[in-house]
Amino acid sequence: MSETHPIEKVTIIGSGPAGWTAAIYAARANLNPLVFPGRATGKDLLPGGQLMLTTEVENYPGFPSGITGPDMMQDFAKQALRFGTRVVTDDGIQTNEQVNKDAPLYTPFQNVKSVDLSKRPFTIVGDNGVEVKSHAVIIATGAKANWLGQENELRLAQSGGGVSACAVCDGALPMFRDAELAVIGGGDSAVEEASYLTKFASKVYMIVRRDVLRASKIMADRAMNNPKIEVLWNTKVADVLGDKVITGVTLQDAKTDEQRELPLTGLFMALGHTPITEFLNGQLDLDDAGYIKLKDPYRSTSNIEGVFVAGDVADHVYRQAITAAGMGCKAAIDAERWLAEQGID
Repeated sequence: MSETHPIEKVTIIGSGPAGWTAAIYAARANLNPLVFPGRATGKDLLPGGQLMLTTEVENYPGFPSGITGPDMMQDFAKQALRFGTRVVTDDGIQTNEQVNKDAPLYTPFQNVKSVDLSKRPFTIVGDNGVEVKSHAVIIATGAKANWLGQENELRLAQSGGGVSACAVCDGALPMFRDAELAVIGGGDSAVEEASYLTKFASKVYMIVRRDVLRASKIMADRAMNNPKIEVLWNTKVADVLGDKVITGVTLQDAKTDEQRELPLTGLFMALGHTPITEFLNGQLDLDDAGYIKLKDPYRSTSNIEGVFVAGDVADHVYRQAITAAGMGCKAAIDAERWLAEQGID
């Protein structure tokens, strides 16, 4: 039997920069927000989002010496909890006093199993039995990077060992300067990542499984004409090498299966992202890539009144912590104003 609670004013699904920022703003507006932070369901999907796989964050204002992604998300969570945000855990709905303050993101949080957006108040069901009714919902579940799926790849990504899924986030770090790096992928994003990395690296390899780039012609020409970029055609990565830091990759010829090692200091994934929207079961409008469509591009509104969207689950262009946080702010303000219009405060 599911556990039922009084109707919430606003429930936030997700705990990356967008989710926690929405919670901070909603809490300070006395909306007493409830957050489903999500559950660790694999090495590449953790409460706190993609920043949990980012070692050094040097491009977020306010941290002149930088901060690790996990530490930043811990601080976001603690700030939200400080102002009265509550979270859904395996022990039920908990407050700041009940959550482990030293490591809130490692609390056994609940994920969302399903939502019913067909009528208000909306219904959100957790994966361990909690059922919540809510007047407004903010979706901030993000998008997970697509990885090769190799154990050492994800281990080195989590430990800051030179494997990343965001060149703009990590490419300027000292460990990558004047070094030989590689980007996996052949689309526009891969070319953008590789071109960006040439500002810092001595050389950038593009590892492409096919004999052509999927990128648009103008982007393909940009890669081919950059003297620092070398494209390795018909090639895939069979293994990622290194213990504490990446030392190279084992490359495999896609036609002959012949293998060779390529020494590297950094490896960047440009295999796209997958928005986390499965639990919505098609109730919100999505674009062709699976991202939630915003009803108004300047707001956070979805096609369902009372459901707001923030962060990378709707943003396939920027995918930065600061833009996600800004969208979280917008979603909370939009939700607050909508609730006031409904006479709910």
